[in-house]
Amino acid sequence: MGGQAVRLRRLLLDAARLVDSLVNGRILSKSTRTEGGFTYVTYQVRLSPRTERGMYDLDRPDTTRTEDSGFVVPSQNEWVKAAYYDPDGGGPNAYWKYPTNAGVFGDGDATAPSPTVLNPTTGDVTNASTQPLASYRPSGGAAPTWCPAQVPPDECTTVNPLGLDPTTYAEVYQGSLSTVGQARTTSPWGTLDQGGDAVEWTDTITPPPTGQDFGRVWRRLHGGVSNSAPYQMWPSAVGLQPQDNYFYRHTYPWLGIRIGVIGDLEPEGR
Repeated sequence: MGGQAVRLRRLLLDAARLVDSLVNGRILSKSTRTEGGFTYVTYQVRLSPRTERGMYDLDRPDTTRTEDSGFVVPSQNEWVKAAYYDPDGGGPNAYWKYPTNAGVFGDGDATAPSPTVLNPTTGDVTNASTQPLASYRPSGGAAPTWCPAQVPPDECTTVNPLGLDPTTYAEVYQGSLSTVGQARTTSPWGTLDQGGDAVEWTDTITPPPTGQDFGRVWRRLHGGVSNSAPYQMWPSAVGLQPQDNYFYRHTYPWLGIRIGVIGDLEPEGR
């Protein structure tokens, strides 16, 4: 299973609707290339307006996959394997400490990847030659950040959609999302951006932390974010949230989704 990161503030249900649109859509083309020892498959898909049923049946809040092949939101096991499991046996028990490099378990953040440096007006990564690399806040350092070129620099620190005072906003919302893929460091399976930058939904249902769901469905998340410490990129750093937490969606800017593929998909007519 492969996957591409999408940096959008989205709920799990939004991701499921995008997957349903892909599954119900038409695969126009499929191409394969090899780079850095990995094989990458690229699909061109015409999206479908049918988004409520497909891989996921959104009439059911606790929906799981309905097909054995197609586009999916990765499960927790799929996400963890793609990020950390080394088929060549590197790392303890063949698992890396970070999605970017094997690291050394038990050494704190001594073997963490280098932090990204972002272009101050675009969010593009400017130190991609420094490998391994991820977007996070190093111990004692600043989180990677940038301000859109069309916005006066002072407005990025004094104006915000939540109406917070500048000091509180700067403390709570350190760090910005970097441009997808520009850190260039791959996991053992060739994926990008699974460490740092944005935390990503999986379709794995999990019990709520309180033991009472109050009628809500909780899902697992992984990945760490751009203003978090290195430990949030470890395999043990797993989160959970209600799949319909709209407050989280509007106040937490570091949410992302990743679309995976299971099975051997082919363009129509082949």
